[in-house]
Amino acid sequence: MFEKAIVRKPCKNFTQGITTQSLGAANYDVMTAQHTAYTEALKDLGLVVEILEAEEAYPDAHFVEDTAVVFPEAAVITNPGAEARKGEEVTIEKALAAHRPIEKITAPGTVDGGDILMVNRHFFIGVSDRTNEEGAAQLGAIVKKYGYTWIPVPVAAGLHFKSSVNYVGKNTLLVTETFKDRSELQDYTLIVLDPEEEYAGNTLLINNTLIMPQGYPKTRAKLEALELPIVELETSETRKMDGGLTCLSLRF
Repeated sequence: MFEKAIVRKPCKNFTQGITTQSLGAANYDVMTAQHTAYTEALKDLGLVVEILEAEEAYPDAHFVEDTAVVFPEAAVITNPGAEARKGEEVTIEKALAAHRPIEKITAPGTVDGGDILMVNRHFFIGVSDRTNEEGAAQLGAIVKKYGYTWIPVPVAAGLHFKSSVNYVGKNTLLVTETFKDRSELQDYTLIVLDPEEEYAGNTLLINNTLIMPQGYPKTRAKLEALELPIVELETSETRKMDGGLTCLSLRF
């Protein structure tokens, strides 16, 4: 069960962040309102939320998940895979040091937290454009030291592993078509997304409640079979910047 979360306010120039989307210009006021709704949803689920101030020098810094991997025994400060995002981890380390012993990924290794999925005491480590093999090996060695198992998974499509694969409880993974036949996932029940609703793959499980992006009825119908509470949040501005629900917080 999660007790705490760290989020960061979007900066005023967040639209200058990295994106591959062509969904129209993102709006700061709308993004701020959606981020506030997200923060309130975390609080409603019983989490104590630490809200960090915006980092005007880093347009993507509100995607705090990429800067650290947090588990009960430690927090691993990553080395972000995009050059423009290196430096975001500095203030995250200060925030997390109050809660966990700190470990670090070092160059030439790179890791984005969006590539890391922890299910019980097992880590899936996506190897992507942002997380390289060296970074995956470093993170794997760290978590193994604390008694966890891990496996690297190639990310052939999507920005991050968690763009396409997320744990939704009851030994079940929500996955895109690209990952439905992956041998690394064979021990889990898979809910496969309809191609037109792949963005909903970035659904977040918090304390036996699912938070999913608003507007994906086919995915919601599939998730309702799990008989867990579901909260839908509007994510239009986050999506325009290649982000999703998991990206916006560090939960622990």
